[in-house]
Amino acid sequence: MENSDTGRILIVEDDERLATLTRDYLENNGLQVSVEGDGGKAVDRILAERPDLVVLDLMLPGEDGVSICRRVRSQYHGQILMLTARTDDLDEVLGLEMGADDYVAKPVRPRVLLARVRALLRRSAAPAEEQEEEVCNRLTFGPLVVDNSMREAWLNDVSVDLTSAEFDLLWLLSSNAGRVLSREEIFAQLRGIEYDGQDRSIDVRVSRIRPKIGDDPMHPRLIKTVRSKGYLFVKSE
Repeated sequence: MENSDTGRILIVEDDERLATLTRDYLENNGLQVSVEGDGGKAVDRILAERPDLVVLDLMLPGEDGVSICRRVRSQYHGQILMLTARTDDLDEVLGLEMGADDYVAKPVRPRVLLARVRALLRRSAAPAEEQEEEVCNRLTFGPLVVDNSMREAWLNDVSVDLTSAEFDLLWLLSSNAGRVLSREEIFAQLRGIEYDGQDRSIDVRVSRIRPKIGDDPMHPRLIKTVRSKGYLFVKSE
């Protein structure tokens, strides 16, 4: 993929009218879009077609979005944008825990959806560009090693299982070790859009990253929450 405007998108949505309107809008903005309306067929299509990004509805006939996300996440390394019809935290937390990279609540505003899609596509394209610009992208914090060129992390020489979004957040925090990053700053750097003060995706991802890198969720020593300010990755314990 050369740039964010040529990405291949698969929309998994059973509302035919919404899927068609979304497809047409994204295609009019330079994206290549296909649609799948049956949740039962979505896993096979995602793994067979390997789109750059999947727009995945939460409620689907055949198989729901959370289940689909969970099943494909270990084999599919593209971006997953979850659509949820409700605005409560449960949908968001479930989707992110299953490996979704972002979520948008219905009713979906086309311009917002396009902004989120483009931000995710830029994120997936960034590693190759960064590898060309920087020779060394490896940080070490005791038993934890974070390598941005390989987009991998190791704890005690064992690979840490991170989603793409979790790695992006871990790298952002660790590469700014010793400096408090506000949620607004984190949100802007990872998504490229303004923080609305209500989105909890950053907090959910931090809570998932901590145990994976050996940090005690109840008494964190590596990624500390700084009340009313944001998050601090500690340089040394």
